[in-house]
Amino acid sequence: MSNIILGIESSCDDTSAAVIRDEFLLSSVIASQEVHRKYGGVIPELASRAHQLNIVPVVDQALKQAGVTMADVDAIAFTRGPGLLGSLLVGVSFAKGLALSTGKPLVEVNHLQGHILSCFLKEVGKEKQYPHFPFLTLLVSGGHTQIVIVKDYLDFEIIGQTIDDAVGEAFDKCSKMMGLGYPGGPIVDKLAKEGDENKFKFTLPHVGGFDYSFSGIKTSLLYFLRDMLKEDEHFIENNKADICASFQKALIDILMKKLLMAVKQTGITQISIGGGVSANSGLRNRIISEGIKRHWTTFVPEFKFTTDNAAMIAITGLYKFRKGETCSIDVAPISRASQMK
Repeated sequence: MSNIILGIESSCDDTSAAVIRDEFLLSSVIASQEVHRKYGGVIPELASRAHQLNIVPVVDQALKQAGVTMADVDAIAFTRGPGLLGSLLVGVSFAKGLALSTGKPLVEVNHLQGHILSCFLKEVGKEKQYPHFPFLTLLVSGGHTQIVIVKDYLDFEIIGQTIDDAVGEAFDKCSKMMGLGYPGGPIVDKLAKEGDENKFKFTLPHVGGFDYSFSGIKTSLLYFLRDMLKEDEHFIENNKADICASFQKALIDILMKKLLMAVKQTGITQISIGGGVSANSGLRNRIISEGIKRHWTTFVPEFKFTTDNAAMIAITGLYKFRKGETCSIDVAPISRASQMK
């Protein structure tokens, strides 16, 4: 018997709803918030207000595009966390209200697990490969950087993670230091394509195990720009493509070093990437090239599934619903990943 799941995602600054039938995507609607661009980052209060304006029409549109009504839906999956508390509260409250009014069960979803399981989403008419268990996921975003062993749909083991900042935050800080704008990741990636990635060198971290650190390399970039600008006030403008290419290469080198160690130690050669930074062309190309070189089977997500989206919440909710893992109506949002199951 097939299951239809409505997914709702509101962890940061995108309001999203999606409908799936089993693993097949029927609809995905995302309302992005441009208001944050002029502030150089997400303003939590503004994000929360925008979610309140967007969530009803977004969910309504997702149901209509899927050609279903709430009577057809088997369960409502929603992001419980981690994320911005005010943003999460809007999605959680809406999901609870919808469940109360329709009698549909609720399924709470860990946003990070959603990114990992997005690789199992299917679309009618599109053929693609899917991972077999176990596989390794490099989870990279603005708030998190992890290496995860995925043993089953709902069985995850985090074997490495950042001890300070996330890699996505390092991309954003690079853009901010150079006065390039927000969001920084896509801007740095675009400029990096035009630059020489070997032009400049930055200090790389030395952290034990499979863990990451990105605070030091941000400081290295800060001091580098400070010193260069003393000699040439136009240094950034004249070298921005080379700076972006070199800094991006350094970040990818950091990510890949620990991933290579994890592959060697675990013996797992099925590798996926997920999260917002998995849209970075340099990282995608490196994963693919290393996969060919080392005989890995690699899974690189479509661009539309790299950013925050409700489709990944819906499919994670599907697997939990099939195991009977529903939640009570008094569930509350959780902002920190360390507090999630």
